[in-house]
Amino acid sequence: MSKRSTKLSDGPAIERSGAKPRLLSGGNPQIAKADGDAPVQAYIAAMPGWKSDIGRRLDTLIARNVPNVRKAVRWNSPFYGIEGEGWFLSTHVFTRFVRVTFFLGRSLRPVPPGSGKDKDARWFDIFEGELDEEQMVRWIRQAAALPGWRGFDKL
Repeated sequence: MSKRSTKLSDGPAIERSGAKPRLLSGGNPQIAKADGDAPVQAYIAAMPGWKSDIGRRLDTLIARNVPNVRKAVRWNSPFYGIEGEGWFLSTHVFTRFVRVTFFLGRSLRPVPPGSGKDKDARWFDIFEGELDEEQMVRWIRQAAALPGWRGFDKL
């Protein structure tokens, strides 16, 4: 009889063991796909160094300015949305900065500077010590008032 090895997925094993999540390329935490505040808080706690402080601050600003915000982790990134409207914002850790992506950022004023293949999405990269909370709150409020992205599930 042959012996078969069983490989557990990193997500549940990490959660059961209490071990810190693995950091992927650029320092982005590997967090299992899940809905709710708990996986987002696990992601934020696993963000390396000063980036964790930025993650906590962003999460607080979003929660204070968007009543009943929905949270989830997908593709190793926290997503924020509104029930029935879709997702309006996501964050992601890179080596030197934390990126905040607004899915309909082209509609924000002023328009966040980062852009790519998606004609509507815009992002802002936050480097150490450079979070402009007043501007971020203006963008968060504007983004939350727009219809959201419905890319991975219905809210």
